Amino acid sequence: MTVIRRSVVVDRRPEDVCAYVLDASRLPEWQASAVTAERLDTGPPHIGSRTRVVRRVGSREVPMTMEITDYNPPYSWSMRGVDGPVRGLLRGEIEPLDEGRRSRVTLELDFDGHGIGKVLVPLVVRPAARKEMPINERRLKDRLERGAA
Repeated sequence: MTVIRRSVVVDRRPEDVCAYVLDASRLPEWQASAVTAERLDTGPPHIGSRTRVVRRVGSREVPMTMEITDYNPPYSWSMRGVDGPVRGLLRGEIEPLDEGRRSRVTLELDFDGHGIGKVLVPLVVRPAARKEMPINERRLKDRLERGAA
């Protein structure tokens, strides 16, 4: 597996960053391929929480479900896809900077292909994600620094 890893420094506290990135309703604001996203359960995020995301992949809209597998707010979380031919594996870390006034956000993304997904991951999905990640980090920084969370 080839992990895609990107980091960005944001002028917001780790608590603000964590609340924003784990708010499913905000996902389409900062992730270019996310069309819609909604939590499938209630209450604060926790291990086992699931989010249904519809992503634009080429000209298609593809639904997928992500589940939180590790949660240590406001410093780290992990999610994995639980359905579909392409399942994302995401690890996020938030490092406090400047006595907690700023944050370094690091996202690690990989994919697990099932069936046709084994072909799609190296040929389509991973190259598209590598192209999208810098866009997403710029959008995340912009939204957070403009007071989105």
